[in-house]
Amino acid sequence: MVTRRKLLNLLSALNVSDLLPHHANAINRFSKTPKTLRVYYGTQSSKLPEYEMPSVTWGVIQGRKEKLVSRVIIFDYLKGLGIIPDELHDLELPSTVDVMRERVEFLQKIGLTVDDINNYPLILGCSVRKNMIPVLGYLEKIGIGRPKLGEFVKNYPQVLHASVIVELAPVVKFLRGLDVEKDDIGYVLQKYPELLGFKLEGTMSTSVAYLVSIGVNPRDIGPMVTQYPYFLGMRVGTVIKPLIDYLVDLGLPKKVLARMLEKRAYILGYDLEETVKPNVECLISFGVRRECLASVIAQYPQILGLPLKAKLSTQQYFFSLKLKVDPEGFARVVENMPQVVSLNQHVIMKPVEFLLGRTVTVEDVARMVIKCPQLVASRVELMKNSYYFFKSEMGRPLKELVEFPEYFTYSLESRIKPRYQRLKSKGIRCSLNWMLNCSDQRFEERLQGHYIETESAGPRFCMGGKLELPGNDIMSDDEAESDDEVLYTRTVSL
Repeated sequence: MVTRRKLLNLLSALNVSDLLPHHANAINRFSKTPKTLRVYYGTQSSKLPEYEMPSVTWGVIQGRKEKLVSRVIIFDYLKGLGIIPDELHDLELPSTVDVMRERVEFLQKIGLTVDDINNYPLILGCSVRKNMIPVLGYLEKIGIGRPKLGEFVKNYPQVLHASVIVELAPVVKFLRGLDVEKDDIGYVLQKYPELLGFKLEGTMSTSVAYLVSIGVNPRDIGPMVTQYPYFLGMRVGTVIKPLIDYLVDLGLPKKVLARMLEKRAYILGYDLEETVKPNVECLISFGVRRECLASVIAQYPQILGLPLKAKLSTQQYFFSLKLKVDPEGFARVVENMPQVVSLNQHVIMKPVEFLLGRTVTVEDVARMVIKCPQLVASRVELMKNSYYFFKSEMGRPLKELVEFPEYFTYSLESRIKPRYQRLKSKGIRCSLNWMLNCSDQRFEERLQGHYIETESAGPRFCMGGKLELPGNDIMSDDEAESDDEVLYTRTVSL
């Protein structure tokens, strides 16, 4: 105790300021700690802790006061340009206005406006040399032209925060692995730039795996992505699978559904609750039979996404007014050719006027259209040639055309003329149905007289089954279907 008291007396007698003039003065300016403690700190270092271990980043090298001052100056600069910096308070900003000016001018140079920057002000946190130039250079390398880079950044400004090696390049590699052509990568990303932010093991992989599981050819995934890349961002459990299950429940086989999706991937984008289900109910309300819904969708998949009620109402009224087709007949027309809901009325009237000009009555035209709706989409020039051959060369009564309007849907040069000449050379007279509604092989068998076949209305459709042709029970062995072939009942118009 005596020794300690002596030491304290000695220290109190000494003038510390004389011993440590520089250190003490510095500490007196910046510290309010007691005198004894100031001596302790002063002996450890000549600098404040803030300056002891300077960071390699410019943001920390600045003192607190300097940072606040520079932030105020930068905010004033941005406000002067019309940029609202409210969202930048928690963002690391440059130390000088010159650096921020460089960023703003670079963004404006590639095509961004002040409004674009205000839509995503966090873009100002990206360094020109560390972020913008490497990312934009990579985007240009994979096929996004320099004039389009600005538009790309407008649509997806978050891309400038991404790492080329860690985030962007793996997504491009994944798309190439799906058989997306190299030249199409830029096109795909411009349509759906958010792809660059997806994780490979997440939604994209599961979407592709599910589509392949229902029968989509893996080699067709690439063209599907090119046509409609948005399905890569759709969740299987909540979006894709419910739509597929609903269509299968309507009677569409998965094989047919897979072929539809391969050609028209955008069907996956139709909202099930808001669009698909209401359109199906609309078809039923207009008289389309429930068992025919699968056939209607298979022939014209786009019908699921149309503003259907308005189109059906318009076309039904037009058919009733101009063609004298009643609502029930119009429903049969839709079942046999659903594309009629989108067919221009001027196009419809041309073949109708042609038939009316050939002394076919309005009632007969209505019957012909109900039986063969493809008439209303036929080219009048081809109809004229077929009609003149029918009248001049074949010399048949007009009644046969009314009974078999499908005559106008066959090629004059490749089917009608050759078969008529064969029949004429053999002195055989038959109906138009018997002559035209069969394959070339079946026609040859008919000419040889290997069997006698009664006429029928043609192929019969049962969704998911096989095509039941007239005379199946006496089909030749050469025409028998192999076990691994599945012949669906109607060719899907894709």
